[in-house]
Amino acid sequence: MAKCEVCFRHCEIKEGSLGFCGARTCRNGQVIAANYGLLTPVVLDPIEKKPLRRFHPGSMILSFGSYGCNLRCPFCQNSGVSWSEQAATAVKYAKKITPTEIGAAAESYKDEGNIGVAFTYNEPLICWEFVRDTAKLVHERGMLNVMVTNGTAEIPILEELLPHIDAMNIDLKGFTDSYYRDVLKGDRAQVLRFIECAAQDCHIELTTLIVPGENDTEDEMREISGWIASLPDGEDIPLHISRFFPRFKMTDRDATDVGLIYRLADIARERLEFVYTGNC
Repeated sequence: MAKCEVCFRHCEIKEGSLGFCGARTCRNGQVIAANYGLLTPVVLDPIEKKPLRRFHPGSMILSFGSYGCNLRCPFCQNSGVSWSEQAATAVKYAKKITPTEIGAAAESYKDEGNIGVAFTYNEPLICWEFVRDTAKLVHERGMLNVMVTNGTAEIPILEELLPHIDAMNIDLKGFTDSYYRDVLKGDRAQVLRFIECAAQDCHIELTTLIVPGENDTEDEMREISGWIASLPDGEDIPLHISRFFPRFKMTDRDATDVGLIYRLADIARERLEFVYTGNC
């Protein structure tokens, strides 16, 4: 048995078993990433889909993911590779690819506007070793690295990655401990620490998905935008406010009202310079 040090759970993993994320295992008394190099989706995407609006706009980026996640968002749009039963099936069809192969593939798409790679779709931090190893090689080829993450990781993990990551979109899913704990099975305090640290050394943009009845009040948006603005140069950190659609295990409510999204965006603009609306 060994303890995983990636996130707040610090899972004690028995030999051959998996942690909460479904992707870290214990082998010979050490915790390793069972999903290292096992990729599911690989897509050449516009950078704006990450979403990143103020980082090389108009460019493309080679985007890929693996399987597993250390949260349990009931509205997950990538449940097939994150934490559903389908994710277990995805493991069988994941393709083994080395960091060197990813670097070469990224370079091969330069003529199509590709600027580098994006670690996305599932939670990349649960296989941070693959992110680190791949990102180093991508930098050696003069290209850029992007990570799309829920920010649920300990600071030493982030510090391992920061020298190799050029931009991140980080989910700030809400601003109450109860929402993170009871709905997402996460830890808000860890995410806030992650954002604070990442903002010091990396281009970051944040995303808040507005879920009706959970995090959709004007007061909570004032708290979110006020906290972001309180960070060093926080007024210039872009915030994406996105519309929820019923999906996966959360089909008990309607899609977020478009008018509400626009109203919350106006509230955020009282403190932040760059606020964008999504899924509207």
